[in-house]
Amino acid sequence: MLKNSFISVISQKEKEENRGSVEFQVFSFTNKIRRLTSHLKLHKKDYLSQRGLRKILGKRQRLLAYLSKKDRVRYKELIGQLNIREIKTR
Repeated sequence: MLKNSFISVISQKEKEENRGSVEFQVFSFTNKIRRLTSHLKLHKKDYLSQRGLRKILGKRQRLLAYLSKKDRVRYKELIGQLNIREIKTR
């Protein structure tokens, strides 16, 4: 597992100031998702980690839906920087 291969989009100063911002939360969930995904490639039958991954994916999806409703420009920037797909709109 490569621990240092995660991207760092938000600078260190911004991390310390805005830990509660939607962007920071999505960024930290994305890092957790990537770490769990690489873990599950090695341990395919780790069902508790699979459940945790699904819960984190749901949290990130809800945050991204909130951000897309409130500020579409920030949402587009964030998904572009994190290299994640756009959420499906209903």
